[in-house]
Amino acid sequence: MQNRLYILILLSFCFLQISGQQKDIVKNQGITSPLHQANIGKIIFTSKSIPLSELKESDFLNNYELTNKSDLFITVFMGNSMTNFMHFIAPDLSASELVQSGDFQFSLYVDNKLIYKSNLLPGAPYARIQDTATIFSKPFIDNKSTNGLWSQSFWNRFMNNGGDSALTEGKHLLKMEIRPYVNSGSALKIGEIIASGSLNLNVKRKPTIDISQIKLTDIKPYNGFLLSLDNYDKDLIKTLKGNIEEGVFKKISSLIVIKNGKLLIEEYFNGETRDSLHDPRSAGKSFSSTVTGIAESEGYLKDEDQTLKEFYKIKSFENYAPQKEDVSIKDLLTMSSVFDGNDDDYDSPGNEENMYPTADWVKFTLDLPVNLTRPKEEWHYFTAGVVLLGDILNKTVPGGLEKYADQKLFKPLGITKYQWQHTPRGVPNTAGGIRMNALDFAKYGQLYKNKGKWNGKQIIPEAWIDKTFTKYKSIPGRKEEFYGYLFWNKKYIVKDKAYETFYCAGNGGNKIYVFIDQPLVIVITATAYGASYAHSQEDKMMTDYILPAVLNVK
Repeated sequence: MQNRLYILILLSFCFLQISGQQKDIVKNQGITSPLHQANIGKIIFTSKSIPLSELKESDFLNNYELTNKSDLFITVFMGNSMTNFMHFIAPDLSASELVQSGDFQFSLYVDNKLIYKSNLLPGAPYARIQDTATIFSKPFIDNKSTNGLWSQSFWNRFMNNGGDSALTEGKHLLKMEIRPYVNSGSALKIGEIIASGSLNLNVKRKPTIDISQIKLTDIKPYNGFLLSLDNYDKDLIKTLKGNIEEGVFKKISSLIVIKNGKLLIEEYFNGETRDSLHDPRSAGKSFSSTVTGIAESEGYLKDEDQTLKEFYKIKSFENYAPQKEDVSIKDLLTMSSVFDGNDDDYDSPGNEENMYPTADWVKFTLDLPVNLTRPKEEWHYFTAGVVLLGDILNKTVPGGLEKYADQKLFKPLGITKYQWQHTPRGVPNTAGGIRMNALDFAKYGQLYKNKGKWNGKQIIPEAWIDKTFTKYKSIPGRKEEFYGYLFWNKKYIVKDKAYETFYCAGNGGNKIYVFIDQPLVIVITATAYGASYAHSQEDKMMTDYILPAVLNVK
């Protein structure tokens, strides 16, 4: 009797201990609907975004034809919130510690073979969502939206890491599993599956391009550009146009090719026209380099060796260090200053995403600490430094940066319709985003190709073009890629021959290419903002279609 009582007490204690371990750490939103209750632990797929209040079981996909124009959304029904699921595998951490060290682990299988597994970086979605949400809907593929959401980023990584080759033409089974993970530093802990789902796919991603049905744009002269009579491979450009229209290359807005200073190719896509103003994001950074060169030639700046202490009282800002005072204009132009800012590092204090919500971007930059552990003068992508350069220009040139750039750069080029975004302090935003039509961006590129001359007038000193197109810094992690004065440098290989270019580049796939040994300026505008494929797809466009076509490489 006593033994049986002892066993019952022991079992009760174990039950209470296990129950205690499973106690929620945060309050979640609960089960939201009968549909939710019936599908706890399931991932369902839909072909469009459907508000949760309108979602029905008849919307759930069992079979789906996947083309380049298909959209694909997931809805995940969970029995608890993510923070609580993480708590069950790391009960010693607080709620805030959990969302800082853990997140979803997504696994995607094709035909029951694991293709890609990714631990989503902490911070996406936001902590308040991780604490409360027990159901969420997100896009994997959304051809209408230009937002680079974390779910879309995951799908793009899946495609780049085996998904593209696994999803061959024909029928496949796509399966997804979600687990919680926590990485506390000492160990990576993975929880059990909290949701899973599958979808039968019929993949049709290789469209048949009938070039006999594709017509190239009948182009007309444009202010500053006569028409080129040079031959090029029109069939290859038609094939490219067909692939863009079929969604093989996504969210491309325009393609302009200038050869020997004349307009050779002009094509628009996805509803854009010759008059459309495109947002090139960080491609606009290069314009501040241009104005710096003009201002220096006119004596408003001495040279690129001028340092911040000549423009600001550095000791009045936070995290003072003498190294800040000696940051030069050249350091800002080559993105190699000592500031602890790196847009490629989410945890960097100077990451641009930390700057945008603040009321004073210049103060944000000058308040940053220095980074003395990074190799001295190593290149690091630092948007805030270009904002600082814009502020220096704005306070130095007569009438301010906007008026000066209009008089000294845009009007001489005949560029009259453009929009320059501004910082919270009303200064032109040199972080990027200056809007122009594609042909005006081509004028800017051709100005550099002309060694700074336009219509016989020297707008930018030739010496500044030479400085700009100098390989000052190698880009870490990229083979044979370099950085000049807010211009990038690389080579494209076509049929075993290298073609070198300096170029402006911006999020979404926006490029202004100035080729060094070829009479070419090429502009591509696009709206694939935040998409991992944005730049890689344009590399393929350049090597497989554009360069072979205009250089007649067989």
